[in-house]
Amino acid sequence: MANQSVGLHVEDSGGTGRPVVLIHGWPLSGKAWEHQVPALSAAGFRVITYDRRGFGASEKPDSGFDYSTLANDLADVIAAKGLDDVTLVGFSMGGGEVARYVAEHGESKLHSVVFAAAVPPYMMKTPDNPEGPLTEDKAKEMEAGIKADRAAFFEQFTKDFFSANGELKVSEEERQKAIALCHQSDQTAALGCMEAFGTTDFRDDLKAVSVPALIIHGDADGIVPLEGSGARTHAAIPGSELVVVPGAPHGFNVSHAEDFNRHLIAFLRK
Repeated sequence: MANQSVGLHVEDSGGTGRPVVLIHGWPLSGKAWEHQVPALSAAGFRVITYDRRGFGASEKPDSGFDYSTLANDLADVIAAKGLDDVTLVGFSMGGGEVARYVAEHGESKLHSVVFAAAVPPYMMKTPDNPEGPLTEDKAKEMEAGIKADRAAFFEQFTKDFFSANGELKVSEEERQKAIALCHQSDQTAALGCMEAFGTTDFRDDLKAVSVPALIIHGDADGIVPLEGSGARTHAAIPGSELVVVPGAPHGFNVSHAEDFNRHLIAFLRK
């Protein structure tokens, strides 16, 4: 059954600070937040990260990669940790969990939400979503690439992930760390989640967001372009705050960690 709960690898900094749940991007793991966890902890927050089902050290089931199931997993983490007054921070694919969680589980446990380089409102370009930044051809190319040769796909993907205007913005060591996290992903999960973040329409989900919302995005994001995603999410959520980081690629929580953390902590303190 797709909706059965699975064993998720969760890390919790502990402490009495207000909780912040960090939801990682595809096809990484909670380890992708290593530049954020110490900074947020030092700022007085309790930081929880977890590996999405099928990724990192979490259980690797053969199904359940639709966003409603993934949002149920997030709800399970919140319940298991007894969290309240929490901020959800969704990076890239993780922004979809934030949107779907709000739509299906409500905001009673939430203080605020953050969409960081996130995929909402709707990635796939369709006749009724002409601003979608992902074409069907590009989606098929990605799927074929990871099926044909995972190592070659992750090699190129991490370059694109951390590059702004063709220039790599992180050290080779940082890129290799990301590649290692990519390789921890289960192939079934990687493909299932690729389909989910590419084809899920979050436009109605975003209408449910009424808690304070931060949209933070790099203006040189080549994976989830600002114009087709973050800017539209900002427009869709009344009163939301938009922070654009100049010259920042998709993986800007690593490449521009200081700027990212400064803006995030300023928002969390509100």
